[in-house]
Amino acid sequence: MKPDFLPVNREDMSIRGWKQCDFVYISGDAYVDHPSFGHAIITRLLEARGYKVGIIAQPDWKDKTSVQVLGKPRLGFLVSAGNMDSMVNHYSVSKKRRSQDSYTPGGVMGRRPDYATVVYCNLIRAVYKDSPIIIGGIEASLRRLAHYDYWSDKLKRSILLDSQADILSYGMGERSVVEIADALESGMDVSDITFVDGTVYKAKDLESVYDYHMLPGFKDLKKDKKEYARSFFIQYSNTDPFTGKRLVEPYEDNLFVVQNPPSKPLSEAEMDGIYDLPYMRNYHPSYEEEGGVPAIREIKFSLISNRGCFGACSFCALTFHQGRIIQARSHESLINEARLLTEEPDFKGYIHDVGGPTADFRFPACEKQLTKGACPGRQCLFPEPCKSLRADHRDYISLLRKLRALPKVKKVFIRSGIRFDYVLADQSREFLRELCEHHVSGQLKVAPEHVADPVLKRMGKPGNHVYRRFVKEYCEMNKKLGKEQYLVPYLMSSHPGSTMKEAVELAEYLRDLGYMPEQVQDFYPTPSTISTCMYYTGYDCRTMEKVYVPVNPHEKAMQRALIQYRNPKNYELVEEALKAAGRTDLIGYDRKCLIRPRGSSSYENRMVKQKKNPAKAGRGYENSGGKRDGDRKGNPEAFGKKTKRTIRNVHKKKTVK
Repeated sequence: MKPDFLPVNREDMSIRGWKQCDFVYISGDAYVDHPSFGHAIITRLLEARGYKVGIIAQPDWKDKTSVQVLGKPRLGFLVSAGNMDSMVNHYSVSKKRRSQDSYTPGGVMGRRPDYATVVYCNLIRAVYKDSPIIIGGIEASLRRLAHYDYWSDKLKRSILLDSQADILSYGMGERSVVEIADALESGMDVSDITFVDGTVYKAKDLESVYDYHMLPGFKDLKKDKKEYARSFFIQYSNTDPFTGKRLVEPYEDNLFVVQNPPSKPLSEAEMDGIYDLPYMRNYHPSYEEEGGVPAIREIKFSLISNRGCFGACSFCALTFHQGRIIQARSHESLINEARLLTEEPDFKGYIHDVGGPTADFRFPACEKQLTKGACPGRQCLFPEPCKSLRADHRDYISLLRKLRALPKVKKVFIRSGIRFDYVLADQSREFLRELCEHHVSGQLKVAPEHVADPVLKRMGKPGNHVYRRFVKEYCEMNKKLGKEQYLVPYLMSSHPGSTMKEAVELAEYLRDLGYMPEQVQDFYPTPSTISTCMYYTGYDCRTMEKVYVPVNPHEKAMQRALIQYRNPKNYELVEEALKAAGRTDLIGYDRKCLIRPRGSSSYENRMVKQKKNPAKAGRGYENSGGKRDGDRKGNPEAFGKKTKRTIRNVHKKKTVK
């Protein structure tokens, strides 16, 4: 049978000869049948196991009939908010409504509700009171236990309770969803499915729950932020599939939320099997009139080679969601998929990415992780690379060479990010050479995130000296190869631990580079990260040390403005920030100064330019006070006018990091 999209209406069901679906998957994203979308993987996996699965994408949450278009499923509903937490999807860090949704046809905003998982489930419950509901995806996974919600600025209870769902599948979900489906198929009541790893369920008593760790009650967590910090670290320390314990979180009225240990990692063969399923690799044709789904452009010609990340950055939710143990696909599987890409009519010869959360992680950090798990209480790369770390890029190099050799392939890019400290930990510099020679297109994007060591410590990132060493080696390698290529550093403002002193230090670093980022990432407190816990509680849950946290919106705006201090519209904020930091020495005419004094001719000229044309006001000032074009070869991070124009073009065509 020729592969086709799964049913989205009764007519599709009739064509397949179905009278009833076994499962109906409700998604906050548009229906895109590509393995970069969670709903595609889960539905195709269930289909491969013989289940009849239909999809309702972005139902109208104001209309009960929108969840009835496929009828009542025989076994249950599967619900996900989509590839992003719905609140992150809807709002910027300043809590302003975003203008576009890349996961919706035409990029239209507003096709899904806030807190989508909860809303969809309550809509289902209003119509089908007794149907089993299984929730999953990133939103459910990161809100599985008590969590701080930035948008309401309060502690919320487990999403399992507010959604009225029966089971929550956390993490990537392939193992758990199949086990749940088989249990339901066997006739088991959904309330009895309490044994599946990688799931969370509700219990009225603990008589049948064994070998568990009791967390503080939700009532106590709301009273004491320090207690929440301790509780969160227990959760964080039990994300490993080999060492993770069963956790119980008590609520009022003798109700308990029970989190089973995480699912075991997938083997290479299992990973291959999942990505070899018969995906259509595109959005549903019904979206064509609206211009398609924008997100497909960023991933259509990319390859997912791995999962998991042992980098464990404090602000990243990957540890809580995918875990620290790397799971990778075989070369054969990836090459077969690459061949499929080259047959697409719109393939231009460029594979946009070969990676995952971190592109150059192709196997677990050390041998013991596959049998004993990742070390609790220790990180693989921070503060220094572990002595047991296997820093070896040979497998990745071999894979990239095979992909480059494929007919019709002109270039293979690496855009999902590399860990520069892992590159340096590898005694060989063969990967750095290959990277610079074949896989960089003018600029390489890396993520030092900050330059001040006190902030980097809270971020779980290596000290600034490590990044500076990478810059030096990258520069030397490009010089040796006769290439003129640059680094584009991702930087973050107002992360916990960043006082105005550290914010000014970052601005001075940018001054010395002669580089002003066009886009600034202000720290975003998303659910279930160590950094978010710091933001809410004021404590580093790993050490219970008090941490300075910039939470005032005006202070955050000042720290963000310092990164773009050359933009005239930021002048007042930068001036205020420098005065607050006691750094008025940086207001003046010296090359080391960030801004000119108010009333000076250069200041007045910029203000006039800004009033005449705000969009262009900062352009002439971007290059003042820093390195000029003639200095670029000696510093791959120092950008002049020509390079800045290139970066602007890159941002217009940017792909997923």
